[in-house]
Amino acid sequence: MRILFAIPHHFARDAAGRYGSERTAAEERARVVRTCLASLRQTFSPAQALIDGRQQRFHPANPQLAASVTIALCTAGEQHLVADLAGCGAEHVATDAQPRFLGFECHKVLKDGLGEYDYFAYLEDDLRLADGLFFHKLAWFGERFGEASVLQPNRFEVTDDPAPYKLYIDGNSHVGLGGEQPGAEKRRLTALAFGQQIAFQRIANPHSGCFFLTAGQLARWAASPDFARPDAAFGGPLESAATLGIMRHFRVYKPARENAAFLEIEHLDPRYLGRRFRPLAGDPPVMPWG
Repeated sequence: MRILFAIPHHFARDAAGRYGSERTAAEERARVVRTCLASLRQTFSPAQALIDGRQQRFHPANPQLAASVTIALCTAGEQHLVADLAGCGAEHVATDAQPRFLGFECHKVLKDGLGEYDYFAYLEDDLRLADGLFFHKLAWFGERFGEASVLQPNRFEVTDDPAPYKLYIDGNSHVGLGGEQPGAEKRRLTALAFGQQIAFQRIANPHSGCFFLTAGQLARWAASPDFARPDAAFGGPLESAATLGIMRHFRVYKPARENAAFLEIEHLDPRYLGRRFRPLAGDPPVMPWG
C-alpha cells in the first residue's frame, strides 16, 4: 500500500489566536507536530521492530500491515517550525498561500500524486494516528458501501488530570458550521466486523480535521471545478479544507456513538478536555457540563 499524506503546517504566536498554531508556545507546538509526523512512520511504515534479546537483534514488526509512506508538509512563508522537525521524514513544500488557506495547497499536492499512490490523506498537524489497521478498515468500509461513501474517524482528546477521561469532540456544534450534508438517503449503515454489528451514521458535523480517500475517490473529486478552490463556507477556511469538499461530493459517515472507537484519531492540542471541561474523579469519572 502506498499512502500520500499532505499536512498544512503554520505557526505564528498570537495572544488572541483561536487555533493551537496561534495560541501555543513554539516548543510545545513543535512537540505536537513532531508527534503527529512520527505517528505516521511509527504506525504505517517499516520503522517498527520486535526486540530479540536472545539473538541480540531486532525482527521487523507488522510487515503485513506496513505501507510506503510519503509525507508532504505544506507551509506559508517563514511562519513555521520546520527547523524543529528534522528527522521526521517529511518533505517540505513551501507555498505563498495565506496561512489559513494552506489546506487547499495540500489538495493540489494530493492531486499531483494521482497515479502513484493508493490512498490520499489530508491531516491537520495536531492529529495522531495510532491504529495499524486504519487503512484496512477504510478498505473494508469501501468494499461494502462503495466509493460514493467516505468514512471519517472520530476525533478525541484524553486527559489523566484530575481523572482519566476520553472525550470525542466533534458532536453537534453549538454554532452553525455551514449547513447539513446534502441528501437524506442511507443515513445509517450497519455491517458485521470482528464479530460485532458496527453502525455508521451521517451526522450534522462530519468534521475531523482530516480526510482519507482512495485514488478513485480523489480522481472523482479532483475532476470537479471546486477542487482546491479556496473556500470558507464550512466553519472557516481551516475547517472547509478538511471537510467542505468531501461533504459536497460524497456521503460522509462516522462510526456511531455506540462504537465510536472503530475508527478514531487523537487531537493532540486539546481545545476542550482540560480547558473547557474537566472530569470529576470517581469510578467511573463524571464529566459535568460547564
